[in-house]
Amino acid sequence: MLPTPDLSHLDDDDKLHVYDPAEDTFLLLDGLEKDTDQLRTQKPLICLEIGSGSGCVSAFLGSILGPTNALYLCTDINQRASVCTFATGKQNKVPLSPITCDLSKPLSMRLRRSVDIILFNPPYVPTDHEESVHAQGSAGIAGSWAGGLDGMEVTNRFLDNVGDLLSDCGKFYLVAQAQNNIPEICERMQIKFNLNSRIALQRRAGREHLFIICFSRS
Repeated sequence: MLPTPDLSHLDDDDKLHVYDPAEDTFLLLDGLEKDTDQLRTQKPLICLEIGSGSGCVSAFLGSILGPTNALYLCTDINQRASVCTFATGKQNKVPLSPITCDLSKPLSMRLRRSVDIILFNPPYVPTDHEESVHAQGSAGIAGSWAGGLDGMEVTNRFLDNVGDLLSDCGKFYLVAQAQNNIPEICERMQIKFNLNSRIALQRRAGREHLFIICFSRS
């Protein structure tokens, strides 16, 4: 079993502004660990995490693949998250490259069909539209969980770009909960981008039924 990345460098003030790893984070770590052999065989060169928060997930992926075997790009709208992500990479000896931006906006053209691993633990909690818009606009910690209508407003924006980013042998890992209508997500990605899907892992966490969906090209 691979150890969870060391986050001891993050203090209480960091945790007031940046999403602290929780059950959804740990489920994604478990899903990646379960696929360790596949990921190492794939030998990805470019990895991209959307909404990296503390940097925990990308640091963990780096421990699976090797810190110098791939480029680890991490985006987040929260400047404090970018700072924490960089520090987490340094703490765990994985060179993470954070970029403060909305989803993958400044990278989409440069990385067209080039990203081998995409990770996204989105804001999936259903809220009203205004709350989601305010959370994204304020670029603070609420942006990590306020998902808008059906918890899908932010996720939907990124799903439209996945097919343009993912390499021919790429994998896209998405965290979702049952309320997000997972069959509809999978059908949409199949029709729009011809991406196959599988449930890599699922788990109940309190009232939430969480899933890790892995998408890949046919």
